[in-house]
Amino acid sequence: MVNGHNAQGGRGFRGVARIGGKPYGEPVRFYHGQPDHDLTYDDVFLMPGRSALESRFDVDLSTSDGTGATIPVVVANMTAVAGRRMAETVARRGGLVVLPQDVDPEVVGGIVGWVKSRHTVWDTPLVLTGGDAVADAMNLLPKRAHGAVVVVDADGRPTGVVNEAACLGVDRFTRLSEVADPEIVTLPVDTPPRAVFDAVHGRSAKIALAVDGDGRLVGVLTEVGALRAGIYTPALDADGRLRVAAAVGVNGDVAAKAAALLKSGVDTLVVDTAHGHQEKMLAALRAVRSVDPLVPVVAGNVVTPEGVRDLVDAGADVVKVGVGPGAMCTTRMMTGVGRPQFSAVAECAEQARELGKHVWADGGVRHPRDVALALAAGAASVMVGSWFAGTYESPGDLQRDEQGRPYKESFGMASKRAVTARTRADSGFDRARKALFEEGISTSRMRLDPLAPGVEDLLDAICSGVRSACTYAGARDLAAFHERAVVGVQSAAGFAEGRPLPSGW
Repeated sequence: MVNGHNAQGGRGFRGVARIGGKPYGEPVRFYHGQPDHDLTYDDVFLMPGRSALESRFDVDLSTSDGTGATIPVVVANMTAVAGRRMAETVARRGGLVVLPQDVDPEVVGGIVGWVKSRHTVWDTPLVLTGGDAVADAMNLLPKRAHGAVVVVDADGRPTGVVNEAACLGVDRFTRLSEVADPEIVTLPVDTPPRAVFDAVHGRSAKIALAVDGDGRLVGVLTEVGALRAGIYTPALDADGRLRVAAAVGVNGDVAAKAAALLKSGVDTLVVDTAHGHQEKMLAALRAVRSVDPLVPVVAGNVVTPEGVRDLVDAGADVVKVGVGPGAMCTTRMMTGVGRPQFSAVAECAEQARELGKHVWADGGVRHPRDVALALAAGAASVMVGSWFAGTYESPGDLQRDEQGRPYKESFGMASKRAVTARTRADSGFDRARKALFEEGISTSRMRLDPLAPGVEDLLDAICSGVRSACTYAGARDLAAFHERAVVGVQSAAGFAEGRPLPSGW
């Protein structure tokens, strides 16, 4: 391969990665030539190119990996991140949540059924009665980002709304009937999102309540939620219900566990272990294939083209890429094992593409730019974990630090905390022995951004960044984005130059 002029008019180079000296493909186009070392997301940037797109809304963010997701975001199967509230909310905006493998399949079945019973436009309300106390409302409010508890009568008809402001300065045992705002906006459940927005725009209480034909409460939608409903397309199954995925490990009766998850109605099955390029994973994949799943099968994690090939040969439709980049992961510091994520994704994605399969980039995402770069490298979707732990929708309880700032706890899935939960049924001896070899952080405070406390706020930022990146590249969809993307390599100073200075000089 020789240097030549690229489509942007500069000196460009399409590098050929090699395995054992043999070229296997062209993972990504570099502006100044193929680097001789592996790269992280911070090491690279995207070059702008000629574009005919007039708006970021001209970009289609649907994935091509068969999962049915309409945005390229997957929420990682971490206990501190992925639960039913997260699954419902993210699926409504087009993404996919993977329920953790540590959850009993019967419990997963209950969660899947609950998620699939949720409305595809209206959010699930927080509901109390007029006889409940202010303390009850204060405990419920952090569970949802829409910031309101709906007070209903004995027949389930809404009579008022309570928000955090209504509870301040009030005795915690005060009845909600005394503080609820009776001025509510009720609309038929089939009201279009634009009409919902018009109904609440300009009002002090920017929330609408959906009711059925008998006036019973069905859902809630905020002003900004109505806007989102007109921008995002929900990830729906063939029956028009929200999609949800679930993980299974490589130990025990994998076929039986997979069959139970499939029976519960999961839409994607993820076979998950930290080191995916091992015989146990290959056996687990073959076991999953033995139950004839009619949904996409994802497996990982690996960081080499060889790993991709072996997992695909064993039955994977999608391969998860990433060893060590996660915020809660100590693998690289403990073992020295891993690989810089951008290079791992680029090479593994090209190998998967040659085999007619796909990869998910798993880990290392700190900013929306990282998602865009992973997609430019060829990932079909990007898995996000700890970043989403600090949101209202994550399963943990909201806590406050010494300065009163809200946070939730996150922890790694190979940490002492996770291993203790996972080995609860083992003998004392086996648990003690496994405890000697734990990796990962057992507790970390993930603070909620007061300006963006919900997962939908983070999805807005991610999707806005990716849409804009596509317009800079002149790409109308993610496949075109990968084809048109031109990547440059930068120094640490180059990365620092791109960071904003919100506090001034």
